[in-house]
Amino acid sequence: MATDLIVGLMSGTSMDGVDGALVDFAGATPKVVSTAYSPYPPDLREQLLQLHTPGPDDLHASALLANRLANLYAQTTLSLLGNAGATAKQVRAIGCHGQTIRHVPQQGYTLQLNNPALLTELTGITVVADFRSRDIAAGGQGAPLVPAFHSAVFRDDRRRRLILNIGGIANLTVLTPGMPTSGFDCGPGNMLLDAWARRHLGTDFDEGGRWAATGAVQPELLSGMLQDEFFSFRPPKSCGR
Repeated sequence: MATDLIVGLMSGTSMDGVDGALVDFAGATPKVVSTAYSPYPPDLREQLLQLHTPGPDDLHASALLANRLANLYAQTTLSLLGNAGATAKQVRAIGCHGQTIRHVPQQGYTLQLNNPALLTELTGITVVADFRSRDIAAGGQGAPLVPAFHSAVFRDDRRRRLILNIGGIANLTVLTPGMPTSGFDCGPGNMLLDAWARRHLGTDFDEGGRWAATGAVQPELLSGMLQDEFFSFRPPKSCGR
């Protein structure tokens, strides 16, 4: 049976590492062939976090980190191929938007670190990158990215579907029959959860949500947090760290 293999690489707001998936799009429903994960070394994560605020020689630091990320993306891709027993020649493309370090759509830009040319040289596979800029140029938010995929895979002509994606920042996709796809960031997600786990558990995340499951909602705290002006903005809307 013919295959249509695509590699997807994601390194999100939580900055914990690179998640990769090798997916076959030949059939009516995409099929995950293999997955892989490459954690960020602590020094890489710290340097990426430092770039979220202005500092000395940012351009040089960004270029070096982009190259380092490309090597990590390539490592993840090779793991995917090895896990699946596939070759680079069998893969049509790699989709990799890079690591966001600045997201300021209200001023007309968003910035992700990546070196697609280097990633192509390291893997021998065509790379599709810089997903967000066209949407920003057209007056959009450039985020979240996932609603387009949700629409292609989960849209139903009879049912309205809402899909919640809890990434580093949580986002919603709204799929209404006969209406255009819409999506927006709806609040913080794993970014805050992971930071809390690091501070109180000494771990990178709360595995399985087990620690969180022992807690209870604090109404006064929740109410105070919901006063943030972001929650009063009408969609489309997005946010960074």
